[in-house]
Amino acid sequence: MPSFSAHRSAAFALRGPTLSLVDDPFLAGDEAALRYEPDGLILVKDGIITAVGSHAMLKAQVPPGVVTHYPDSLILPGLIDTHVHYPQTQIIGAYGAQLIDWLNEYTFVAEQQYADPDHARAVSRLFLDECLRVGTTTAAVYCTVHPGSVDAFFQAASEYGMRMIAGKVMMDRNAPLPLTDTAQSSHDDTLALINRWHGKGRLHYAITPRFAPTSTPRQLELAGELWRQHPGTYMQTHLSENQAEIEWVRQLFPGRANYLDVYDHYGLTGPRSVFGHAVHLDEREWQRLAESGSAIAHCPTSNTFLGSGLFDFARATRPQPPARPVRTGLATDVGGGTSLSMLRTMGEAYKVGQLGGYSLSAAKALYLATRGAARALYLEDRIGSLEPGLDADLLVLDLKSTPLIEFRMKHCQDIHEALFVQMTMADDRATKAVYVGGRLAYSRN
Repeated sequence: MPSFSAHRSAAFALRGPTLSLVDDPFLAGDEAALRYEPDGLILVKDGIITAVGSHAMLKAQVPPGVVTHYPDSLILPGLIDTHVHYPQTQIIGAYGAQLIDWLNEYTFVAEQQYADPDHARAVSRLFLDECLRVGTTTAAVYCTVHPGSVDAFFQAASEYGMRMIAGKVMMDRNAPLPLTDTAQSSHDDTLALINRWHGKGRLHYAITPRFAPTSTPRQLELAGELWRQHPGTYMQTHLSENQAEIEWVRQLFPGRANYLDVYDHYGLTGPRSVFGHAVHLDEREWQRLAESGSAIAHCPTSNTFLGSGLFDFARATRPQPPARPVRTGLATDVGGGTSLSMLRTMGEAYKVGQLGGYSLSAAKALYLATRGAARALYLEDRIGSLEPGLDADLLVLDLKSTPLIEFRMKHCQDIHEALFVQMTMADDRATKAVYVGGRLAYSRN
């Protein structure tokens, strides 16, 4: 292994089978969108991909001794999780009823512990370690209401060199008193955090009202003002996850046409807005998401675990006008979700699609976890693909990580079947190596 792990400026190359999306398979088709190179070479310098192609074509450009070879592997872009709660890592897999009861019984209890900065720091590092273990190099992350939970997370992400989006949850009603702020304090705390962290290295701030029921109209109004005043920041929240939640929003905001219209009214839709779940939407909401450039984070393991419903792939990805499709990325939604693995999430998304009458191919699932997720986050010019000029965030996947998978791979007919096997059978054992900004950040060995 070349000595580059501590020096982002080092030049090196990775050799092995490579796979990436060059287009949207929902629009262009799987064959046209997927680029597979059986013996590929990726050149990296100063943390940036400088060339991608076949080994035969590029080997003359590489000096001796800087190539790391990964046979029986698949080199992919780093995976992207578009919606996850790092403070809920400690309650992953918690038994419960549906959304609202689960929040009250588990989530709000656990999140009160993040008033302790030491606890926030410890869980931040554990969460990022687990992200690397499963090949996730970028995520859109919810912290807690405590500003210190954001500081702890961003400090750790900065030290790891990871591109991360995160923000302080804003809640000024319908939550336990230790987890509530006020409209003004949430504005002031968020503004200070934006000034402290947004744009520092590879960090991005997300203005984060938890969801409409836990924010007063005044808090949502100030959140919208903050977002307008700080272009380039993100806005993340939850939308139409559960039928009871939708009815609650209708009662709290009787003057609004639908759930999305609550956010739209306060200026919280548009580019770099990311709405988690979006399971139960009417046609007006789909239309508004598409025309505003807003994005959806589809959370399959959470939606099935909490019994929330089935995501409508057909409507989200509809290529016909008007204003289709909606920018969509995959997400784990831990701890409502049951795994931080985006591979497992891809497999579960396939099952959700099957139950809803939509067959999600392996190429489309990979798109939602890489290039499509980057597009949802307006980061496709930085991450999500294997292309010159993009950050060298890379996942090396072991195609034979278990005896059963090794046996199964012998019977795969093509790369589409091989990828489908990985997304339905593999787990963190398949992560052979992860590179973050051109540094070796995780190695299974």
